[in-house]
Amino acid sequence: MSLDELRNKINEIDEQMVALFVKRMKTAAEIAGAKAENNLPVLDIQRENAVLNHIQERAGEEFALYASSLYQTLFSVSRSYQSGILSKETPLSREILKNIAKPKMEFPKKAVVACQGSAGSYADHACGKLFGQPSRMYFGSFENVFHAVETGMCQYGVLPIENSSAGSVSEVYDLMVSHKFYIVRSLKLHINHALLGKNGTDLSKITEIISHEQAISQCSDFLKSMPHIKVTLFENTATAAKYIAENDRDDIAAISAPECARLYGLQILQDDIQNNQNNHTRFICIAKNMEIYAGSGKISLMLSIAHRPGSLYEMIGKIACRGMNLCKLESRPIAGRDFEFRFYFDLDASVFSQETIMLLKDMEAAAEKFSFLGCYSEVM
Repeated sequence: MSLDELRNKINEIDEQMVALFVKRMKTAAEIAGAKAENNLPVLDIQRENAVLNHIQERAGEEFALYASSLYQTLFSVSRSYQSGILSKETPLSREILKNIAKPKMEFPKKAVVACQGSAGSYADHACGKLFGQPSRMYFGSFENVFHAVETGMCQYGVLPIENSSAGSVSEVYDLMVSHKFYIVRSLKLHINHALLGKNGTDLSKITEIISHEQAISQCSDFLKSMPHIKVTLFENTATAAKYIAENDRDDIAAISAPECARLYGLQILQDDIQNNQNNHTRFICIAKNMEIYAGSGKISLMLSIAHRPGSLYEMIGKIACRGMNLCKLESRPIAGRDFEFRFYFDLDASVFSQETIMLLKDMEAAAEKFSFLGCYSEVM
């Protein structure tokens, strides 16, 4: 048979498969009704395993794995469809619907904002980009920023979440578990690192460099070129620059923002020392209460799931079968549970869509623990 004839044959098979698929989904809807009447969960793992074993036997050795993969996808689609039929309003969905009924139209220009570090830090710069006219309060740790927002000391907080070359800021992800907050906006900030020292200092005389671990990681190539220099971790890049300015030593330098040279009366010993010129850090702006602004198109979630084969696959399948983009997946160990993980999802999606609300209810029902971290816009 020619290629065209074979393709026509496939088309005929597809027509039959689509008709059977629609028939199967309509039957799944009837099953959802029966489950509701008998107060049964959507997932019946024993039933699914029995069907998979039967399908693999029918498919034969050559196609058993392919058939299993196809039916696992069918199960995922069917469960999502049933969950949508059976889903009820939850406290979370009600809170989201309340927010989007009267969405906020304009992000505030003035607010009291918590930043980690000191004046001139990258968080300080991100704060200015987000708000325009903020009243800043500086704190010594990321945890204190969370605490300031959670207690109402500050209306908002600005925190780094990931860097394009050094990866995620694990400390911030780990702190998310123990604090109540919502992400209300995010910002991608271009990061340019410089080596700063006292005025009149010669680079050849430097014996120690101090900075935050993320900045040190982002400038690793530059530091490798000077293996004789001691590298010391500091809580913040701007705080490191301030320390240089207040210290009597002239053999110590800081990796910091170039603006800190002017701010603290220092000299730029070398500029653009980051590994990658396309170096960006993503900052999140957090608030105590949920705030959803018109046009928000990114969602962040935090969840834990059953520690069994396929549970993460099933959760991702709920997103995939609705055609939504999972743009970030981060995992962090759960304290006290060996090799079990908590997951952070970023989706390109908006709660202004009914389909997204259904997805969130579906994921919440399937997760052991589920936190909606916010629906927000990301700016450059």
